[in-house]
Amino acid sequence: MEAPASFSPLTIALSLAMAAVILCQLLLKLFAAATPSPSLPPGCMGFPFVGETLSFLKPHHSNSIGTFLQRHCSRFGKVFKSHLFGSRAIVSCDRELNMFILQNDDKLFKVSYPKAMHGILGSNSLIIAAGDTHRKLRNVVVSFVSWCKSNPTFLHCVDKLSVSLMDSWRSQTRVLFCKEVKMFALSVMVKELLGIDANESIGSRILDEFETYMKGFVSLPLNLPGTPYYKAVKARAKLSGIVKEIMRERKKKGLVVGVEKEGDDHENFLDVIMSNWKLDEEEIVSVVLDILLGGYETTATLMGLIVYFLAHSPPNVLANLKQQHQQQLLNLIYGTDIFIPSGWKVHPVFSAIHLDPTLHPYPQQFNPWRWRDDKEMSKKVTPFGGGPRLCPGIELAKLEIAFFLHHLVLNYRWKTSADECPLAYPYVEFKRDLLLEIEPCSC
Repeated sequence: MEAPASFSPLTIALSLAMAAVILCQLLLKLFAAATPSPSLPPGCMGFPFVGETLSFLKPHHSNSIGTFLQRHCSRFGKVFKSHLFGSRAIVSCDRELNMFILQNDDKLFKVSYPKAMHGILGSNSLIIAAGDTHRKLRNVVVSFVSWCKSNPTFLHCVDKLSVSLMDSWRSQTRVLFCKEVKMFALSVMVKELLGIDANESIGSRILDEFETYMKGFVSLPLNLPGTPYYKAVKARAKLSGIVKEIMRERKKKGLVVGVEKEGDDHENFLDVIMSNWKLDEEEIVSVVLDILLGGYETTATLMGLIVYFLAHSPPNVLANLKQQHQQQLLNLIYGTDIFIPSGWKVHPVFSAIHLDPTLHPYPQQFNPWRWRDDKEMSKKVTPFGGGPRLCPGIELAKLEIAFFLHHLVLNYRWKTSADECPLAYPYVEFKRDLLLEIEPCSC
């Protein structure tokens, strides 16, 4: 058995010195990681792993920016750092920075969602896609918008469904407006996009799955059974299956071979996509779901907001609207010298700009005349995004809402419950589907 090795005092001293150097280097690295760059905006990183995500997603009245943003902006300013959805982030409530981000999409900034969100949106979604893929898919959506606007059957469909909905309320004194208007918007979209009626069983399935899909869309991405995110992933898979089922039936019946029949009453845009666009099956599914998302959920929510704010506006607002047959569009979504490190996420909060009292006098008040100076307001309001990410369906949404409101204001008066209000989750939703008390208009 060998005797244990002995170490000289010099060896021990050198070893301790090296250990001290290594320890100092580690401490310096940890200190550097914990100490923000002087150029980074101030902020709070929140709890480990979840950061400040739960506070960010806390529901609040949609005519405010919420407690989270109010406190952070008050404490740190309009641009601050945080930790959201699993990533370090710069949150911007600053108009100049937000516009800079929009104008530099796919240049200095690349649109990004947490990897977990791909399970809901799909990797081919227009929302996630960038570069050439985004341009290709956006062209398809723009083509759909142009196709609808130039197609007389679309205008007839919107008008007919509006009148039908008004007639269905004649014997009622109370209606769940959001539920009704979602079915209206869905009926328009599935008819023009898929060529089916929403009251068919397949239309009802789409509505049910889209409700689940939206609730998990901006939830905490925990893919565990029972969570909103888990349910949304499942709903997306079911919606994908429904669209593929429709596509298989079209191919089986030979309904999409050489579609060149614009103006035909039986034509729908899915046939056009399948015949005239070089897209694979997954890309077609993503385009269909993106169009349904934009044309159904957001349009219906916008209608709900308009009706709610009209109910709480002075009488002369509704009277003026009736006379002019116009509609007021509201916000749906949510210059700074700072350093944004590579790899950090940037969250531009557009609703904060719309509610900024330094830009808009009394921003929480509903004031339709605020928008008379379109040129000036276009610099301060971005309800449909901007830059390459400008919503391609703006004009289609305006057209659909104009038809609907035309019939609504000429046929009914309405009021809401005192405690009813739109809540941001951050998607907008009403407590009780915007329960309205209605009465026929006598004039």
